[in-house]
Amino acid sequence: MRVQDVMTNRVHTVSPGIAAEDAWNRMRMRRIHHLVVTQANAIVGLLSERDLGGAKGTRTRENRTVADLMSAKVLTVSPTTPIRKAANMMRGQSVGCLVVADGARIAGIITVADLLELMGRGIDRPVVATTRPTIHHRAPHRKRHRAAGVW
Repeated sequence: MRVQDVMTNRVHTVSPGIAAEDAWNRMRMRRIHHLVVTQANAIVGLLSERDLGGAKGTRTRENRTVADLMSAKVLTVSPTTPIRKAANMMRGQSVGCLVVADGARIAGIITVADLLELMGRGIDRPVVATTRPTIHHRAPHRKRHRAAGVW
């Protein structure tokens, strides 16, 4: 299974110059936890709910912009990346999401919630039609050798 099968296609973006409180309100209204920070269609950062201080982070957001609080290091994957590789990247770097980029274009976002939903549904690999394996028995060659003893 690939990232493109699980990712969220609708990515919410924000510019680095807007107020942090406005970004917080946008996240609350849309019930999302991550915003991709873009400038001139280029990814410049990632803003998470944790970066904004959560529900009690009013002082953290006060008089600050998105550029002040965003994480400049953004991990990206391609849509054809296997889910297992993406999950290991998230676990290894201790991040909550990966931006899915198809070249320079943002194709989607994959979060820990997407991976948990996948596990909850019980689908961790594509369903393949299984057939019962054929059992092959090998009998001894009768011309030269005779089987000795009990088979």
